[in-house]
Amino acid sequence: MSIAFLLTTLVVVVTPGTGVVHTLAAALAWGRRAGVVAAFGCTLGIVPHVVAGVTGLAALLHASATAFQVLKYAGVVYLLYMAWATLRDREAPVFGPEEQREGQGGGHVPAGRVIARGVLVNILNPKLTLFFFAFLPQFTDRGQPDAPVHMLVLSGVFMAVTFLVFAGYGVLAASVRSQVVSRPRVMTWLRRGFAGSFLALGAKLAFTAR
Repeated sequence: MSIAFLLTTLVVVVTPGTGVVHTLAAALAWGRRAGVVAAFGCTLGIVPHVVAGVTGLAALLHASATAFQVLKYAGVVYLLYMAWATLRDREAPVFGPEEQREGQGGGHVPAGRVIARGVLVNILNPKLTLFFFAFLPQFTDRGQPDAPVHMLVLSGVFMAVTFLVFAGYGVLAASVRSQVVSRPRVMTWLRRGFAGSFLALGAKLAFTAR
């Protein structure tokens, strides 16, 4: 494993995207634990892309314009849904009214829903599959018999870095949660900001070519 791989991974992971937005929103809505759970969900959503990249399924996705477009627009629709879900709630930055009631007073965090949303955010992003397909071979000798194992190891490191960075984002967001949730005007602008972020990311994905 090279320093170049670690640095490239860190740059890719730290750059804000849909996973970061989801993690920040979960942490501000529910607190530190929810931020970490959201980070886990986003990391879990990378697994199908890793499998596709290592097994070569990404080549099919790259070759088939129809498959790529279907997955891409499914991702766009989901991001638009996330924007709508954020705007419709007048309390939490991203989660719906029912979830907010369950979480009042530091109550139960709906971990299943938080994880599911994080998984969907990353699964419905075809660029991740193509990223792994183009990224991993640069640091692997495909002619070696253990190349698939090496790619899986590198993928595991990428996922570990993703979880740690996203969890860090979540913990930082949770640390200012008490100052945020007590200010309705700040909550309103945060809600609009998160909704705008999901809309912008959806538009970016919609106009992204292979």
